[in-house]
Amino acid sequence: MHVMKSKWIGITVSILLASATFAGCANKPTPGAGNQAGGAKPFQGKTISLVTANHPWGEAIKPLLPEFEAATGASVKVESFFEDQLTQKLTVQFTSGSATPDVFMYRPLQEGKLFFKNGWVAPLDDYVNKDASYDFADFSKSAVGSTTVDGKLAGIPIITEQEILYYRKDLLQQANIAVPKTLDELVAAVKKLHDPKKELYGFVARGQRSPLVTQVSSFLYSEGADFTSGDKATINTPEAVKAFTTYGTLLRDYGPPGVLNMSWPQAIGIFAQGKVAFYTDANSIYANATDPTKSTVADKVGFAVFPAGKAGSKPYNITSWGLSMNAKSANKDAVWEFIKWATSKDIVLKTQAKGNPGARASVWDKPEGKQGFPAELVPVIVESSKGGVDHDRPTVISVGEARDAVGEIVQKVMSGETNIQATADKANAALQAIMDKDKGK
Repeated sequence: MHVMKSKWIGITVSILLASATFAGCANKPTPGAGNQAGGAKPFQGKTISLVTANHPWGEAIKPLLPEFEAATGASVKVESFFEDQLTQKLTVQFTSGSATPDVFMYRPLQEGKLFFKNGWVAPLDDYVNKDASYDFADFSKSAVGSTTVDGKLAGIPIITEQEILYYRKDLLQQANIAVPKTLDELVAAVKKLHDPKKELYGFVARGQRSPLVTQVSSFLYSEGADFTSGDKATINTPEAVKAFTTYGTLLRDYGPPGVLNMSWPQAIGIFAQGKVAFYTDANSIYANATDPTKSTVADKVGFAVFPAGKAGSKPYNITSWGLSMNAKSANKDAVWEFIKWATSKDIVLKTQAKGNPGARASVWDKPEGKQGFPAELVPVIVESSKGGVDHDRPTVISVGEARDAVGEIVQKVMSGETNIQATADKANAALQAIMDKDKGK
């Protein structure tokens, strides 16, 4: 969720190479994992280098690696890095033409287009169609859309996110307010529950210029707008201006003090303190509101599908993390075998049971696939996953610059600017210039 500040040319960075290395040891393969013990192992002696983020999915997959190694004969060497450190490492290695890592976690909507445009990742279209049992159609279309660049599959979804509405069940019950199903209903409920004299605020969300962009996106789509249309920037349309104005006004008039400088940790933090009635953000951070050690209202938090605007309820439904193959890997067949295994129905079921929301519809149909999440949240995730939009920010190479251009509009609303159309026109011109510049990269 952070902005990637490094560029692909002339990058010199100092990287902490503190990593957690995992070397699998032989184990008997589980039923259905591949070749039986003693049988032919197609990748005997091969070593696959895997780089993960310091993320719960990485922690969930590491104990399962012996299954893959026993079935294939390959060994998997793992290194793990913090999010921005991971981006730096991958960028430096790919710029130098390195054949490692063979396979890696990446953020499709943050650096996916950059990586693909520079030829650093191998398209996976042919691979996913090789084996009918892989059942690629089982993946959410929107999640696959996040990992698709110029019509080519640049990676496989492993972690999905949808924007949802968090709310205080007790406050709504006391005020006899139904859970908002539309943005108009949300605004009305926020106004009714806002009581700053009692340190109770109607609404909170991200207010920082760049971080807010991903969350205002669902307001944008639900009003029938988008950041771009083809090669044209479209953040100054009437629908877009309405969406930005709604979001910014909710934060300005009904948000807590300091909301202009809040990203998600601060926003969900004040919601968890019991000081806010409504909060909208990614479903993936729910534990910050429901964990009794972090939240004073853990047992009072409700979840709902994102409220509908003029175009209906259209939250983002994205792949926040995917797995991709290094285009220069010398072990592409073995790497694909690993990706296929790691994103198979069986393994996704196991990683999802640990609280990692995957992109396979069939896994959400199984009790084990739901056990890692609050019972009330599961139907909201499932419903949000059925449709939604496959991006939560402008799909450009220069993502950071684009987010700043969009975020400027909302911040002007929050600061009380009256001529938002003029601000949007200026921001739209800036976004168009960014898009035009990216064409030459």
